[in-house]
Amino acid sequence: MTLAETIALIEPLDAAAEARARAELDRKTKPRRSLGRLEDLAARVAAITGESSLSAAVVVAAGDHGVAAESVSAYPQEVTRQMLANFEGGGAAVCVLAREAGAALRVVDVGVGRPTGNIAAGPAMTRDEAESLLEQGIGEAGALVSGGSRVLVPGEMGIGNTTVASALAAVLLPAEPEAVCGRGTGLDDAGVARKVDVVRRALAVNDVDPRDPLGVLAALGGRELAFLSGLVLGAAAGRAVALLDGFISSTAALVAARLAPAAADSMIAAHRSPEPGHALVLDALGLTPLLDLELRLGEGSGAALALPLLRSALAILADMATFDSAGVTDAGR
Repeated sequence: MTLAETIALIEPLDAAAEARARAELDRKTKPRRSLGRLEDLAARVAAITGESSLSAAVVVAAGDHGVAAESVSAYPQEVTRQMLANFEGGGAAVCVLAREAGAALRVVDVGVGRPTGNIAAGPAMTRDEAESLLEQGIGEAGALVSGGSRVLVPGEMGIGNTTVASALAAVLLPAEPEAVCGRGTGLDDAGVARKVDVVRRALAVNDVDPRDPLGVLAALGGRELAFLSGLVLGAAAGRAVALLDGFISSTAALVAARLAPAAADSMIAAHRSPEPGHALVLDALGLTPLLDLELRLGEGSGAALALPLLRSALAILADMATFDSAGVTDAGR
């Protein structure tokens, strides 16, 4: 499916389905709203998917970045390929957490060993390549939704991709580079200052228009971020939840929301990371994170950790007794 066709399919949240879910939650044997945000979560998932049980898939997209040559990461670029093997061997954190959550795990190589252009010196990729990657992500989402997955978790791996996400966020929010650049994989103060400088150079050399999100993605993005933006759009078009992980996957989702604003209705923020840009991106998307555990690994790990919360919220909606069925007096009428 093309990008334009996908965007045309994306509709706002089903407000009637959300209202029905909230009314059903009010009938449960508990004081109204006593389960707090768990009730909000159940109602939102019901409004997105219209279903009471969820099959989830974590999709980790991996790619290399030319900006890694600017020493913006504490790790060398070969770690991307090494981690790809670790994913495939089942040894990475997201592999463990996905297994624990009962989620399928897909690993997609969209550019390992083929770095994008260095954004500090010019564009990362062409507009056509960015659109093609978006459509690959859309296709992946369509296949997973057709196979029964109703929650898609965008995960990523790519040395240098925190810098790329910072550059994208700086344009799309907009924000100053200092506000969106953090320690990433463990940079010291000098490393963060170097990252800020690289993002400033990238914004100066790439004359991008924030009103053109595809152009911004092509100039400043990475292959895995483009793929994941498409995955999020495909989730929205297929009425599946896009359960966002950290700063990088959330920035990919911000690109998706700039392309199709209604796509944000299908997003749920799993957690908030210590990366300074993450809270700003979530605020721009109108999302409140479920968890705040100071996670900053990426890979989809934080979102996999939040999957049991989604299932618990829906179990309350589907399985908890009502005042009528249990013969309990409802004092809250």
